[in-house]
Amino acid sequence: MSKTWQKITDWEKWPFFLIYTPLVFLWAYYAIRARAFWYFSPVNPTLEFSGFEGECKREMYELMPARYYPATIYIKPGIAEAALVEEVKKAGIYYPLVAKPDRGMQGILFRIIENEEQLKQYHSKIPTEYVVQQFVDLPLEFSAFHVRYPGEKKGRLTGFVLKEYLSVEGDGQSSLLSLIQKNERTQLRLEELVIKHKAKLDRVIPVNEKYFLSYAGNHNRGAKFINLHNEIDDKLQRIFDTISYECKTFFYGRYDLKCTSLEDLKAGKNISILEFNGTGAEPNHIYDCNLTYLQALKEIARHWRHMYKIGRINHALGVPYWGFNKGTIYLIRAKKLFKTLRKYDLETVIA
Repeated sequence: MSKTWQKITDWEKWPFFLIYTPLVFLWAYYAIRARAFWYFSPVNPTLEFSGFEGECKREMYELMPARYYPATIYIKPGIAEAALVEEVKKAGIYYPLVAKPDRGMQGILFRIIENEEQLKQYHSKIPTEYVVQQFVDLPLEFSAFHVRYPGEKKGRLTGFVLKEYLSVEGDGQSSLLSLIQKNERTQLRLEELVIKHKAKLDRVIPVNEKYFLSYAGNHNRGAKFINLHNEIDDKLQRIFDTISYECKTFFYGRYDLKCTSLEDLKAGKNISILEFNGTGAEPNHIYDCNLTYLQALKEIARHWRHMYKIGRINHALGVPYWGFNKGTIYLIRAKKLFKTLRKYDLETVIA
């Protein structure tokens, strides 16, 4: 199947704006009822723009009790390399570690850093403040969408998926480049992957060995989602009710986390939350689950209804809606930053 035909026939490959176009009328309906274009802006009151886009990860981590997430520090661009190394040591973070922009999305400039030299390479290229975080070496990554209404201790899990990172499997004969070119899930990302892995393209991957092309659990970074909706039960619900309640002002969004097993997750053991996303979070259980486009739109609409209702409640409690101009200017600045980060993402090859 050609790339062009694949993009046309598979709605999951469509551009973001095209997928959401039919929902413009629903947005307008909620905006009119709320008398605010950015009707979602009070939903998560302590996240900038309610976590719709461009918010700081620092805000997110500061909401969570420290036991839920890995050791994390924030690095300003341009500080001396010696100061950078000292900050990492002082925080007790060891290699491998994770580096990612403080204001980032879609896995842009997310890197696994194996040693001090790679950290210095990353630091020399990234143009904005970034997060250095302990790499979480746990086998499974899950994504859980949770909704909780203000004033309530209990919420509801609306989606739950297991993530599989984009990878290729070696045959003992083919080069990494050849494996990338033959893999169905890499076809729409060939240029980017060749650039990022250029130092290892000639390497022959041993038989049955998995080579991970990305550790970012994002759909647009090639990750595959496995719907575990049938695994949602009282135990799992209780875990995320507790986390959400302890985060106090986080009412709507998606948790991305790692754990040793589904059983441990339900028991509340060995959990490490990588991050959570607010009103800009997609209910990513719509992907890779054989939903029709119409079914996916209905699922998104169901979440927007929660978003609208929570926003109305928080507004009644005194949280103001953002004005049209304020939200528009904020988004313009965020998109400008992300455009810059995408450029650096392609250029930042860690060898």
